[in-house]
Amino acid sequence: MSDSSSNIPPDEIFRQHGGQLRMSEALQYGISRYTLYKMRDEGLLEQVSRGIYRLIDLPPISNPDLVTVSLRFPKAVICLISALSYHGMTTQIPHEVSVAVSRDTRMPSLDYPPVHAYKFSIEAFESGIEKHQIDGALVQIYSAEKTLADCFKYRNKLGMDVVLEALKLYRNQKKFNMHKLLMYARVCRVDKVMKTYLEASL
Repeated sequence: MSDSSSNIPPDEIFRQHGGQLRMSEALQYGISRYTLYKMRDEGLLEQVSRGIYRLIDLPPISNPDLVTVSLRFPKAVICLISALSYHGMTTQIPHEVSVAVSRDTRMPSLDYPPVHAYKFSIEAFESGIEKHQIDGALVQIYSAEKTLADCFKYRNKLGMDVVLEALKLYRNQKKFNMHKLLMYARVCRVDKVMKTYLEASL
């Protein structure tokens, strides 16, 4: 089942790249559309989302929604409730994937999973990004401290109970970095309100 433009079998090309490729990447690596569709029809590949294919024999994706959104929108950053959930700082179950994009970016949208995009200023968008490998995909997620600052900024939308629970669970993880918290609070312009809650929780 090797592709005419490559001596490497297409399934091996997939394995060399974490078992998951966008259509554009597959074409770039010499796998034709015909071969992709044939592999899918033969049950060797599954279509994770539009234009994204994954080897069927890989272990199940541990966090399929984050992976799907990150593959479709690699420049977006997982934020707010979705980031809290990733960091273990909420008991809320996200019903959509929250992502941040810079103000000059087109708003991402997917049929599934549902995506809620927030436009951040350049400084707020670029601050506190961590890159995590999840199931072979590179996922951008804000750090725990930046996520808390973002939650304070969007406290009216999220509800103060969600924000205070996040602060409590963050403290319970035995990692309290006041310097980072205040730095991101300044970036998000919530340093006054956040400082009050941080001092009260000490």
